[in-house]
Amino acid sequence: MSRSNSEKLVGLTLTTSIYDIPGVWEVHAQKLEILGVRNVGQLLAHLPHRHEWLRAQSGIADLQPGVISSAEGEITATKISGFGRKARFQAVLHDGDGRLDLVFFNQSFLQKKLHVGMRLRVQGKPTKFGPGLQMANPLFTILEDTGGDAGGIEDDAYRPVYPATEGLASERIWEIVKTVLEPAIEQLEDHLSDEFRAERALPSLSEAYRMMHAPQHEDEVKAARRRLAYDELLMLQLGVHMKRAHLRRTLTAPALERTPEIDERIRARMPFALTAAQQRVVDEISRDVALTMPTNRLVQGDVGSGKTAVALDAMLLAIAHGHQAALMAPTELLAEQHFLSITEMLSGSSVRVELLTGSMPSADRDTVLAKIHSGDVDLVIGTHALISDRVEFHSLALVVIDEQHRFGVEQRAKLRVKGGKDHEGETPHVIVMTATPIPRTIGLTIFGDLDISTIDELPPGRTPVITKRVTPDQRKTVYNWVNEKIKQGDQAFIVVPAIEPGSKGETRVTDLRTLQKELEGGELHDVKIAALHGRLKRDTREHIMHRFRAGKIDALIATTVIEVGVDVPNATMMIIEDADRFGLAQLHQLRGRVGRGQKPGVCVLIGNPKTEDGIARLNAMVETTSGFVLAERDLEIRGAGDVFGTRQSGTPPFRIADPMRDLELLQMARRDAAGWIALSPTLDRQEDAIARRRMLKAHGQWLGLGDVG
Repeated sequence: MSRSNSEKLVGLTLTTSIYDIPGVWEVHAQKLEILGVRNVGQLLAHLPHRHEWLRAQSGIADLQPGVISSAEGEITATKISGFGRKARFQAVLHDGDGRLDLVFFNQSFLQKKLHVGMRLRVQGKPTKFGPGLQMANPLFTILEDTGGDAGGIEDDAYRPVYPATEGLASERIWEIVKTVLEPAIEQLEDHLSDEFRAERALPSLSEAYRMMHAPQHEDEVKAARRRLAYDELLMLQLGVHMKRAHLRRTLTAPALERTPEIDERIRARMPFALTAAQQRVVDEISRDVALTMPTNRLVQGDVGSGKTAVALDAMLLAIAHGHQAALMAPTELLAEQHFLSITEMLSGSSVRVELLTGSMPSADRDTVLAKIHSGDVDLVIGTHALISDRVEFHSLALVVIDEQHRFGVEQRAKLRVKGGKDHEGETPHVIVMTATPIPRTIGLTIFGDLDISTIDELPPGRTPVITKRVTPDQRKTVYNWVNEKIKQGDQAFIVVPAIEPGSKGETRVTDLRTLQKELEGGELHDVKIAALHGRLKRDTREHIMHRFRAGKIDALIATTVIEVGVDVPNATMMIIEDADRFGLAQLHQLRGRVGRGQKPGVCVLIGNPKTEDGIARLNAMVETTSGFVLAERDLEIRGAGDVFGTRQSGTPPFRIADPMRDLELLQMARRDAAGWIALSPTLDRQEDAIARRRMLKAHGQWLGLGDVG
């Protein structure tokens, strides 16, 4: 490094702009900004996504197709093929045990540089080529030629490979990182003490970043990754435990004791006996809500396991104590379904139930809002409309949120402040439900502020749905079978991914309008068909569903509005068009709409997936009917980042940690965070300042921690 550059580095800080880093061209700084790197600190945090050895890792005979590798050998033959722009230079490399074919496209000049008898070190991704392997456009070093580094390999080292962009290669990013690495890591403050790190065999923060960017060997990369992954998990767990401690320390909820008299009255409202699993969860909830400490519990159970009955039990307990209860669903159709089923279950009781949705006529909504405010309604069922500013409860003691993964933490928080005009300082108990079972690793992370109950038993008489996978060319056979089953008295759901045909040029997907027209003029011409989708008015949707439940419609063609909550016991067939376009959780939910009566259900997946993930999803559906198994499989297929993005709005994905691979680290971080928050509930001690600042930056907003401490 020149003296002038060295002098410029003297005043360098983590907030120094990348434009002020010595030797960085403006065009490269602009490219770094595209990658989200604007200063030295962000450059330090722009970690390599892998590392590669610049020396031979194995003999040619041991190379694996598709794995980036390096090898050494002697050139035994060369030739030029083609002419002009299509010319390619080919060489054969031998190391005594194996042969590797090299091909360089548009690099005919190499015939003057590489000759038979030279020794080369090459690096690239081998692919199968005839009986052997081939590397296309590999990096190379001429080992016996001092001027031979022109092929791209600099020295015998372990090189970081960075996420790059067009016009800024990984090699150039590494050159820039090298310039600032030493002075930058010296400025890193560690939020973990020497003693804390020593007990857990963790390197310092500065050493971890040094080892990620400039490792001496593979073990350093592992040690660095372990520290940085632990930090990510620890920050989340600190936030989760701080939020939990804040709720329990500062908020109170109405105590809802379950007396024998109340229990008897609630049991009388239930049209069936609870399963052992349902009763266990009811008992867990009862213990929670009997305390003035706000309940924050997640009830998870497979499709059809009876979560609604458990939720109703808890809501009736609140109502029995003279309070109000609310049930929030993610869609109007699901809210309407809950309203109809719960109203039916409470028929003849004194419980006053109302529905509140965004599409209600203004006058009707005003009437319901007035009843909620005055206490003239006991149980409110609705959508996001429940958390609007206009909704003011009289005495809200318990909230049930259905399909938890559709709502974020912020929406739970909005319901918490709606205790009621006469109950200042009190917050309702919160129970969240999901029919999409949560993998244990995810449960420990984004739902870490919740206690988790599991209904792991189906009601008596429920038989697993048979699932079959067919290709589009078998569609005619499928719908002829549907027609035969309808003539025997069964009903069918037919689900499509779109309502109307897409624009020209778009990939063709099966749409509701076209399929309805085809079936009405084809295989299902003599049966009653109706269509259901989210654009229909509420009254129209209710009318269609009422007729379908009454058996006046044989086949219902719908979008995923029927994904959850729809219960038609006589529906035995679920046909899903373009099934590979749906997620695994969605497919499982749709499958759960059939087989809910005395007859067994069949789910037919029509699709021709082109991707490995698509194939894996459909195969998983055929192989198992367990939502718990599918949840784990979904995590394996999609990875934690995607699952986080869909399960919890606003949750920042991990950059380094992988909850599946790092379960042991996750458990350690959870234990450590619990102990830390027990000693310092708001991280307000002087020694906690750095950890607090970093935790709030990473998770404060989505966890709603702005008001803590």
